[in-house]
Amino acid sequence: MDVILVPGLWLTASSWDDIVPALEAAGHRPHPLSMPGPAVGDLVTDDWVDAVVTEIDRLDQSVVLVGHSGGGNVVWGAADRRPDRVARVVLVDTIVPHPGAMISEFPVEDGVVHFPGWEFFDADDTADIDQETRTRTATQVVDVPGRVPTSPLTLSDERRFEVPVTVLSGQLDAESLPRVLADWGAYADEFGKIRDVDIVRLGSGHWPQFSQPQKFAEKLVAAMR
Repeated sequence: MDVILVPGLWLTASSWDDIVPALEAAGHRPHPLSMPGPAVGDLVTDDWVDAVVTEIDRLDQSVVLVGHSGGGNVVWGAADRRPDRVARVVLVDTIVPHPGAMISEFPVEDGVVHFPGWEFFDADDTADIDQETRTRTATQVVDVPGRVPTSPLTLSDERRFEVPVTVLSGQLDAESLPRVLADWGAYADEFGKIRDVDIVRLGSGHWPQFSQPQKFAEKLVAAMR
């Protein structure tokens, strides 16, 4: 399969470096992407979706879309635009967004959102990332266009619910994730409409591609079998 890998906020294509070899060894063709940055213009989330759709259109066959964290919003938007070209959506420690949903809200400075540092995030999300990895990855982050995290996502094609979805969740499993979603209103409604969903617990923090790349890669390859 052609596998399009979309990073979360502040990350680039390099965040998938430890995962790409396992995908290639399994016979897949990985396409790690970096999302357009502030230099491109006053971007919103739908512009990032456009970038993924462009990659889908560039390829000849059906694709698997993999989105980490905020990248989950982006790949779900791309599946909405090209439901007939997407064989599966894999969400890494995130969930499908509903129409009009935003990624999250962060302080905007000089038109961009800077990486807030690892200490900004909940301890449960970062507990399995060692200091060496934190230091290394912190040098690879990029600024995010200021409007991207809070701009509403456009979703309009009901055929997106026919696309199979796998959730590779850090701590939630097939029993606990629906219980958590029950309090999330429109997110639960969107999730409940998907025809084919697999939920796999990784037993990791929020960045398994950094903290447990081998185990994560194995789960990702298994999701595409």
